[in-house]
Amino acid sequence: MEETKKKLLFEEIEQLKHDKDAIILAHYYARPELQQVADFLGDSLALARQAGETKNKMIVFCGVQFMAETASIISPDKRVLIPVENAGCTLAEGVKGSDLAEWKRNNPNGLVVSYVNTTADVKAETDWCVTSSNALKVIAQLPKDKKILFCPDKNLGKYISLKTGRDMELWNAACYVHAELTTHNLQSIMEKHPLAECLIHPESVCCSNPSILHNPKCHIGSTSFIMNFPATDQAKEYIVATESGAITELKRRYPSLTFIEALPNNPCEYMKLTTLEGLRDSLLYERYEVKVPEQLRKKALLPIERMLSIS
Repeated sequence: MEETKKKLLFEEIEQLKHDKDAIILAHYYARPELQQVADFLGDSLALARQAGETKNKMIVFCGVQFMAETASIISPDKRVLIPVENAGCTLAEGVKGSDLAEWKRNNPNGLVVSYVNTTADVKAETDWCVTSSNALKVIAQLPKDKKILFCPDKNLGKYISLKTGRDMELWNAACYVHAELTTHNLQSIMEKHPLAECLIHPESVCCSNPSILHNPKCHIGSTSFIMNFPATDQAKEYIVATESGAITELKRRYPSLTFIEALPNNPCEYMKLTTLEGLRDSLLYERYEVKVPEQLRKKALLPIERMLSIS
């Protein structure tokens, strides 16, 4: 984007944000210019916490629909906007609340654990909601005699199962971006960069392969984990095995380090739908509002509160 136009948009957004008493939340996978203008940048867990803690009257979410829904569930007194109407997520769309209701009828003593990347109707049928930051802690403390359904991400579920030793039924859905990160693909990149450490998001299909899972050069964790890891390490070069938007913040935080994209040609098209112009218009015209109906919101709130209670 031409710099003069970007500067003018930044100024418009700042003024509108002040006039509307709004906070802008953005995910690490958002476009670089949106990360720059955001008041708060984070992964799904950090964004959910921020949505619950903000004092602003309006929340504008530079992300996808399920993130804005989560904000609406946590902060029903706030006006929650998303710049792109019905910005989807193929992972979130991989399971429905009715699917879980049927499973619960067939497994009345079972527990449903849902990834935060799900719609409000799915959360309403969920016992525990988790993110990639706290999923291992949540699963590890659940009663050993309970059957568990983990949804919707089968790759994250398999990784959690291997790490915790819990046998779980896994829903058959996956993030289309991280599903491209196969063991073969990652090993090929690692061979080209033998001095690099590898930072891997657990939604990646390769995480359940022993050659990756037990490799001392492979470090698996949430996007926040990936962001913080270089501060605790001595390496000068990192392979970043998650959505390419994460590179923007890594380079900002650690300008002297080298970051290599493992998925340079496979960005999340839904996260990239929001633009500066769209953000400006969302503030200006107060569109598009995301409001979870109260009855559904109350049911969906409990598993989210359980998620937020686990540090």
